[in-house]
Amino acid sequence: MPGSSFGTLFRVTTFGESHGGAVGVIVDGVTPGLELAEADIQVELDRRRPGQSAITTPRQEADTVCILSGVFEGRATGTPVMLVVHNRDQQPEAYDAIRDVFRPGHADFTYQRKYGLRDYRGSGRASGRETVGRVAAGAIARKLLARRGVTLTAYCRRAAGIECERIDLEEVEKNIVRAADREAARRIVEKILEAKAAGDSIGGIVECRVRGVPPGLGDPVFDKLDADLAKAVLSIGATKGIEFGAGFAAADMTGSQHNDPMDASGFLSNHAGGILGGISTGAEIVFRVAFKPTASISLPQKTVDIHGNEVVCEIRGRHDPTVFPRAIPVVEAMTALVLEDHFKRQAALHA
Repeated sequence: MPGSSFGTLFRVTTFGESHGGAVGVIVDGVTPGLELAEADIQVELDRRRPGQSAITTPRQEADTVCILSGVFEGRATGTPVMLVVHNRDQQPEAYDAIRDVFRPGHADFTYQRKYGLRDYRGSGRASGRETVGRVAAGAIARKLLARRGVTLTAYCRRAAGIECERIDLEEVEKNIVRAADREAARRIVEKILEAKAAGDSIGGIVECRVRGVPPGLGDPVFDKLDADLAKAVLSIGATKGIEFGAGFAAADMTGSQHNDPMDASGFLSNHAGGILGGISTGAEIVFRVAFKPTASISLPQKTVDIHGNEVVCEIRGRHDPTVFPRAIPVVEAMTALVLEDHFKRQAALHA
């Protein structure tokens, strides 16, 4: 399927549907000799899987990964690595009542217009379940980046109108919304549960920080590092915008305010977000991505069916009242894929 592959020298192809037999990924470009086991991948999939808390879908999927190829005696062989996760808790019958209805906020209408047919069971390839393959591949990329001294962390920066007043990365995995501020996390959870009780949903802003990337990664013009990161992150379902460093606030700054001065020790500020001219500066890479509210809500909504008849849509089934907490590992995974790809492209440049 066109559009299901990503990357150049470190390349991934995801496959599978939400209510099909399985989802997974094929990863090309894994460095030979890398120690790799299913447990390395499972730890990241466990952060993404459904059924984690009161603010995630109750769908119960263990998301147990199986390595089918590319690993021998615990090490990557350099050939394609194939990872598969079987779907165990499908309920496609939950979609029977709306199989002919274009759900507001979903890709039903656009998939129908593009292909002339669509998988109505949980959105098919447009489902968030497609991201299982991304996270699995990202786990491999993270292992390779760790050997390079690169670390990355994404977290909730803002949701339901509540901003994290402090950024404490130690707090991120201690609360169910993965916010970097304990008090903000408590208030955000309250808002999510209120929306859930009302049959509604909320969105949020995820911030990602990357440390240890040396200056020089990224290519001029079309393959800029920030451009590739933007494409990677905006390819995640429910994303609606991205900004680097000062981001959109730069539009209200002067050049003297936005420019990052330097001395012999390096950059003295980081309004650029660690990237200049599409090439990494060596400073921390910082970007934020906006996630829209979950499209599946139980409130009545006006729409049309595939025959053009006006109808009222009421969505039933098992859905997250917000997307961003489970999307945070996906943001990290896509970031890792881009960075490892650019490390390999930089090495090839000087080979």
